[in-house]
Amino acid sequence: QVVLVESGGGLVQAGGSLRLSCAASGRRFDNYAVGWFRQAPGAEREFVAAIGRSGVNKNYADSVKGRFAVSRDNTINTVWLRMANLQPEDAGIYFCAAASSGSDWYIPQLVHDYDQWGRGTQVAVSS
Repeated sequence: QVVLVESGGGLVQAGGSLRLSCAASGRRFDNYAVGWFRQAPGAEREFVAAIGRSGVNKNYADSVKGRFAVSRDNTINTVWLRMANLQPEDAGIYFCAAASSGSDWYIPQLVHDYDQWGRGTQVAVSS
């Protein structure tokens, strides 16, 4: 089991950038795929990006492809989400989540595939 803590959220102008961090504590972080999700007020939690155990395999929602990049460093138990060209529709609470994984190809996109969640970090984008 891992405990996840997000940081790096804030308020930016449209077109700006942020880098979110997800710090994990616990054992064998490299046994987990990690996903990023976001949730706007009144909306369902939606998939943003995910990264496999080793960091080689990645997946992105169509809405963020080319603007967001996910990476990880298992030596320091951290996953990052770099976000560029932010738009008002990117605003919301961003959560990282971990899914125990037996394969580096396992990069789930569904909320129910993840069993460990952080508390989230707020991202606001002014137009």
